[in-house]
Amino acid sequence: MDSNLKELHESDFNLWVEQTKEAIQNRDFKNIDWDNLLDEIDDMGKSEKRALDSYMQRLIEHVLKLKYWHAEIERCGNGWMREVTNFRNRIKRILKKNPSLNNYLKTEYSDIYQDAIATMSFDFDIPEDNFVEVEQIMESNYFG
Repeated sequence: MDSNLKELHESDFNLWVEQTKEAIQNRDFKNIDWDNLLDEIDDMGKSEKRALDSYMQRLIEHVLKLKYWHAEIERCGNGWMREVTNFRNRIKRILKKNPSLNNYLKTEYSDIYQDAIATMSFDFDIPEDNFVEVEQIMESNYFG
């Protein structure tokens, strides 16, 4: 492999992508920066998981607001409902494009939920028996 391609990964990522794509299209496998290519493929999967985690935590936070932040519900409730719908739609799009992430979400959901509780407990009281299952929170008509 040409060491310039490896250096290019650090100096001009976009050009590295274009040249890597061209090498793959031409079946020029001996001139591919395999180490960086494998790292980039791994990062793509991690990126989808990070996005899913983030959208799910935000969804849970907004459902908790709707359910327990009584002092702000009149002023902010409609906005929170819009955000719940938005985050739910984002999650559904990620899962539609990556159905294998359904298992990941089921595995991580409890931890994500606890992170949301930890974040929102600064703003309002959340009772101990607050847990909402992932299937329920993803229902389009569930707002808390």
